[in-house]
Amino acid sequence: MAPVAVIVGAPGAGKSSVGKRVAQQLRVPFADSDTLVEKRAGKAVADVFVSDGEDTFRAMEYEEIQSALENFPGVLSLGGGAILDDRTRRALRDQRVVWLQVDLASATGRVGMNSARPLLLGNVRGTMITMLEERTPLYDEIADYRIETSGRALKDVVEETVAAVKDGDD
Repeated sequence: MAPVAVIVGAPGAGKSSVGKRVAQQLRVPFADSDTLVEKRAGKAVADVFVSDGEDTFRAMEYEEIQSALENFPGVLSLGGGAILDDRTRRALRDQRVVWLQVDLASATGRVGMNSARPLLLGNVRGTMITMLEERTPLYDEIADYRIETSGRALKDVVEETVAAVKDGDD
């Protein structure tokens, strides 16, 4: 029982906002990999990074994503860095993956100085540039659908995502 769609993208792309609304329209549940990790760890993602380290977070993240890919019949949104794990990318090859693309200006404007995003503390713009350079080829590698979110209304992105997911059912 695999997800109907897996949503990936950089921080600030709108994965959670779009994913929740797509799930509502498709009448399926929504899950976010960061929330799954938080439930498992009993603390916020930022706290896992601080107290346990990124390696521990990434290991938990992979395990939660793998479980969801096998057992979750809804829309699954992945944390922006989940695709850094080659095991996750391999697992996503058999899934319907929607990449929400975002440009640097839109991403940094949406993310701002959000302390809930531990990898973005400090120089948000510089960190985002590095992240986008590193992750864009990985998102491209696994994406079945590419949807631009920069400068677009949430409603329009949701409609395009729903149409892509439904198109994949044909």
